[in-house]
Amino acid sequence: MNTTLHVTVDKQTKDAASKLAADMGLDLSTLVKAILKTFVQTGVFKIEHSFRITPYLEKIIATAKKDFAVNNNVSPSFSDAKTAMTWIKKHSR
Repeated sequence: MNTTLHVTVDKQTKDAASKLAADMGLDLSTLVKAILKTFVQTGVFKIEHSFRITPYLEKIIATAKKDFAVNNNVSPSFSDAKTAMTWIKKHSR
């Protein structure tokens, strides 16, 4: 069974929180629900807004850096989209 929670907060705080939540791909209601659930489960209240690189992405970045250092899998510069598309079609697998 669901219930409703009414919270009074100043408009500036609500608007800023809504924007930050939206930047993270959430609406304010979902964010508040997640915070409350986490607080109940862990007894800890912590909020962090940062982007973390996953180990998978770190591996891809390392591979790209190595390729770039030896000019492998690197495209040339293009002056227009038509030239770029021609090059891409020619070099696609």
